[in-house]
Amino acid sequence: MAGILPRREETDKRYQWNIEDLYADDSQWEEEYRRLEGMIPELEAYRGRLGESAAVLLELLRRQDEVNQLAERVYVYANQRLHENTGNGTYQGLAGRAQALLVRLSAAAAYIVPELLSLEEGQVERFLGEEPGLALYSHYLGEVMRRKEHTLSPQLEQLLAETEEMAQGPSDIFSMFNNADVKFPSIWGEDGEPIEVTHGSYISLLENPDREIRRAAFASLYETYGKFRNTLAAAYKANVTQAVFYARARGYRSSLEAALYESAIPVKVYDNLIGTVREFLPLLHRYVRLRRRLLGVEELHMYDLYVPVVPGVDMKIPFAQAKEMVQEGLAPMGEEYLGHLREGMEGGWIDVYENQGKRSGAYSWGAYGTHPYVLMNYHDNLNNVFTLAHEMGHALHSYYSDHAQPYVYAGYKIFVAEVASTCNESLLIHSLIGKARDVKEKAYLINYFLEQFRGTVFRQTMFAEFEKQTHEMAERGEQLTADALCSLYYRLNQEYFGEDICVDPEIEVEWARIPHFYTPFYVYQYATGFSAAIALSGRILREGAPAVEDYKCFLRGGSSAYPLELLRMAGVDMEDSKPVREALRVFGDYLQQLEELETENA
Repeated sequence: MAGILPRREETDKRYQWNIEDLYADDSQWEEEYRRLEGMIPELEAYRGRLGESAAVLLELLRRQDEVNQLAERVYVYANQRLHENTGNGTYQGLAGRAQALLVRLSAAAAYIVPELLSLEEGQVERFLGEEPGLALYSHYLGEVMRRKEHTLSPQLEQLLAETEEMAQGPSDIFSMFNNADVKFPSIWGEDGEPIEVTHGSYISLLENPDREIRRAAFASLYETYGKFRNTLAAAYKANVTQAVFYARARGYRSSLEAALYESAIPVKVYDNLIGTVREFLPLLHRYVRLRRRLLGVEELHMYDLYVPVVPGVDMKIPFAQAKEMVQEGLAPMGEEYLGHLREGMEGGWIDVYENQGKRSGAYSWGAYGTHPYVLMNYHDNLNNVFTLAHEMGHALHSYYSDHAQPYVYAGYKIFVAEVASTCNESLLIHSLIGKARDVKEKAYLINYFLEQFRGTVFRQTMFAEFEKQTHEMAERGEQLTADALCSLYYRLNQEYFGEDICVDPEIEVEWARIPHFYTPFYVYQYATGFSAAIALSGRILREGAPAVEDYKCFLRGGSSAYPLELLRMAGVDMEDSKPVREALRVFGDYLQQLEELETENA
């Protein structure tokens, strides 16, 4: 029957990932699971011994890598199997067992960092000098020892550890409210039938060409959040309070500094982002004015920000064509990169189509020692072509890193994670715009990319500024009431979007629906990563092979150096405002092209 998703076993295996490259079958997974379980006592056997000798420390670090690498394989296989069909009871069981085993392993290894930090001054450095094998771990040990100035006595560390579950309360409360309890009133469709408003349907409703549907969906969502504004303000305040408490307890100057310290990011990187984006806000105001003109409305509203301004462009793109488009778009990366890209696209890395019970969305994942994997739910449209380019960017970042780095440094920090994926998208849009079949398609593509900018650089920076100001208010002892939060958020919307839009009063409560605010100072990384990617793709297009080689050095770096150092290898210094400035100039260039196309069609 049309419209009914196939069961997993009914889908074409050519479009399924080769999960057997991880484990041939479940029995092989069971063998490794039991082997991993047996390694717990081996890991615990080093407790209290890390100061004995350099040889003992090296043994422990090697054993930790062996355990973690095996744990990663066991966990990834069980969960990727589950993601093929989340209703499969067998893999629900395997995933649950893998998660429980990881908790036990984490508890068994919990002594390692505190014990290293408790060693007497200079002992780690002496061990590094005595044992050549420890040279591999010098950056890892430096990372650990860097935390020493913000580490408390063993008794206080134990006390703080025991508060963590309690500190998770605000996030848990928000998550339960937002994912399980909150329900939005249905709205009426054009045909007189009710349309359900959900988290999943909201953005597609805002893209609807019928303005009344957009307005009704906007009202349904925000009037509902508005009814719970005081409860949600209390949850947000509690989360800010716990972040401020932990920062002060560990001797940081602010909760912002504490959050950035983990990746060795100076606070000025955060401040530069906000300052530079604010400097370029006139470009966003120009884009808002252009959007109002292109939509032909007297007054632009917040619910008009997502609807396409170039209607009637229907780009139906089958998966085979999407692969060709991505390869053509990434041609500036050179034949070596393209070879790995083709290997991934044809070699069982990607699980392409939706089936009953399959996990929604898209991701790149995998385990060290095998190739990366990409999960998609491909539909024949432009957005999914960009999703393919994006996820293959992540996958090839992992591929290069895994092949160049030992296990301890193969992973990479969140700060750089979005760079490789967005660099692919930027190269792809440049290629597609250059090959557009007509003015309408070119305008559609340019607007698509401008929307990426608006949502990732301008919007996420506004979020980042809201977080910074609310945490500073808490640090000054000011109350984060619903009125105070709504007032601040409404003012930021006015400043960011300018005078050519009606900033509807309902938008003041948007802060109450942003899950990322419960991981403080996370969202700025979307804007910095996007900016770095635009700068890198621009350099690749201008300079060719030398820029590509520098970029591949970055991809190979994993976490063998701090994020800012890795980006400098590729030619981008995020401590300087230049990359953000350069990205925003690209936004200005594309905006001017769209304005010129508007004039041509006038």
